Amino acid sequence: MIDTPRIAEGFRAHEALARGFSSRVAHWAERQGAAQEAVEALRLAARETCLATTAGHVCSHLAHLGGAPRREVGVLRDLLRASGLVGTPEAATGSVLILDAEDRLYLRRYFHYEHRLAQRLKQAAHTARPAAGPQGRALLHALFQGNPVTPGDRPDWQKLATAMALEQPITVISGGPGTGKTTTVARILACILADDPQCRIRLAAPTGKAAARMLEALRAAAVQLPEPIRQRLPTESFTVHRLLGALPESTEFRHHATHPLPLDLLVVDEASMLDLALAVKLFAAVPTAARVILLGDKDQLAAVEAGAVFSELSANRGLSDDCVARLSALAAIPASLIRTAAPSATGAMSDCVVWLSESYRFARHSGLGRLALHVKAAESSAVIELLRAAGDPALEWLHDEAPALASASFERLRAGLQPYLRQMRADCHDKPALFEALAGFRVLCAEREGPRGVEQVNQRLNRAVREALEPQRDPHPASPWYPGRVVMVLRNDDVLKLFNGDVGIALPDREGRLLVYFPERDGSFRGIAPQRMPEHELAFATTVHKAQGSEFSRVALVLPARIRRVVTRELLYTAITRARLGVAILGSEAVLVNAVETPTERRSGLGARLQGRL
Repeated sequence: MIDTPRIAEGFRAHEALARGFSSRVAHWAERQGAAQEAVEALRLAARETCLATTAGHVCSHLAHLGGAPRREVGVLRDLLRASGLVGTPEAATGSVLILDAEDRLYLRRYFHYEHRLAQRLKQAAHTARPAAGPQGRALLHALFQGNPVTPGDRPDWQKLATAMALEQPITVISGGPGTGKTTTVARILACILADDPQCRIRLAAPTGKAAARMLEALRAAAVQLPEPIRQRLPTESFTVHRLLGALPESTEFRHHATHPLPLDLLVVDEASMLDLALAVKLFAAVPTAARVILLGDKDQLAAVEAGAVFSELSANRGLSDDCVARLSALAAIPASLIRTAAPSATGAMSDCVVWLSESYRFARHSGLGRLALHVKAAESSAVIELLRAAGDPALEWLHDEAPALASASFERLRAGLQPYLRQMRADCHDKPALFEALAGFRVLCAEREGPRGVEQVNQRLNRAVREALEPQRDPHPASPWYPGRVVMVLRNDDVLKLFNGDVGIALPDREGRLLVYFPERDGSFRGIAPQRMPEHELAFATTVHKAQGSEFSRVALVLPARIRRVVTRELLYTAITRARLGVAILGSEAVLVNAVETPTERRSGLGARLQGRL
């Protein structure tokens, strides 16, 4: 079995929390005189809804509630309303749970989060914006004149996304790796700055790594922009928490609705990592007159916490007839092409969403490109056929279903680290070369615990790396630190300017002192004494979740030995698309097929509220 005591402990902790919450709620209902049958229905609903939020859902649903004896949804609905502690969206005061008109059941806090976000997005959708100015229009056509995707049988969606962002308060751009999201944003910013040179622009992402990569990518894309525009582009990017002004020992922020952010345009990259609570607080802090551009990939993993905000916002790519006409005139693309490619739809997010599908990182017919497309399309037979054919050097499949990694699989992981080890032996002071070698290969694990989870895989790789670099070392060293040890920061430290997800390498300085070095945005490296490091862990391997917002030349994906609920289509797609050149998948056919055929489910009512159904 894969389960370890720690996994069981985690499940028990969630169960204990849910049971404790449901018992307190039931006791409260009893004190208010609720009938015993209503109390028991409330106990069940409170427990299941609490468990749902810890599993990433925003709500539960009456039809999904378990318990014995099973009740009809209508009977359960009546009992919950009779408990006195289950309110409605219109009458939520004094309620612990909220039951909406489509039988979604929320913890009150999460209902208010969802309601507030939907209201803020609806407000933005009705915010009037001035039309694009003449300088912005002229630059729009100039920048896309030589675009490789030209109007023919399909429109140029990069150009349309730019045109949309010039006139819409919110623009959502979804696309896989290499589809030109950053290039498009660079051109959007250029056109906006051409009309408004004083526009206050901020760049943000959920993690420090993603924020840094966004800034680097924007600088690279800006090379083709006019020099005066390039000089006015942002020179700094922020994590969302840093942008909002995280307060010590608090879930609140310095910036909020009554103290908004000082900006005119906010660009958020890797927005698929935004959970519901953070999205609410971010939008609350954005001035109502400001533009917001969200970038991400709707097919990637959702946030670790409750909600799948970006996926829900990206779902409605419909365009109204009025929007089609305006985009056609602004982008000089025939309306018939636009209307054919984007179905007509209504709702708060209609006229706001663009899907980019043409990848420039790898060709559609390359091994990586085909594998990603087959996974995204849930074509499990095509995935297996492609991997079995072994006709593309970019794709490897090690059929390994052992409880712990088989020796051949582990040797494959060690082989992937050889370029890094060779660079360590050649010159451990050449930090740019070492970080480049480290980024050439990364092990990604689907799970944290278990024999094939990131913790145990990291321990095995750490022993192998240390033995390779220190063959004469003490078998029982006093310190875990050695030159070449790779770690990831797990907790933000504003004093040290280290943030969750930052990766560092332990290296000797010129005097022989061991420091943990982290790359700075100006290309330099900063060393931190190991004893000053904030909470961290080994990082020769990371979870797929932790790898979001990162790219590597090659990745090896370690799947669990047995089918697990966490191994979904989105996890598999996210892992594959972290690689630029090649991917090795270590796992059985059964686990792989199940992953392709199992989409991530996040229960929520945000989409329905944006469509106006609630």
